[in-house]
Amino acid sequence: MRIHVRRTGGFAGIERSATVDTTALPNAAEWSALAREAAGDSDGDGGRTGPLRAGVPDGFAYEITVDGRTVHTAEPRLTPAQRKLVSRVLREGA
Repeated sequence: MRIHVRRTGGFAGIERSATVDTTALPNAAEWSALAREAAGDSDGDGGRTGPLRAGVPDGFAYEITVDGRTVHTAEPRLTPAQRKLVSRVLREGA
């Protein structure tokens, strides 16, 4: 599974992105479950597959792509699963 996160916005407007390929990771099943949960909320407040919803001024906006399916969300609308996934990918990804 390939997971890509792109974060934009914030006070300084600096973009940051990272990708994790879970194929060879020993905890691939854990990554997969978290990614499916994070990308699965396309109808609730947590994200959507269409145009980005407005967030808060100077807040971060996120584009989360899991195996080609992209979800857009913004602060403060991230679900707990999205928040955890974004944090892990930006910390551990390349």
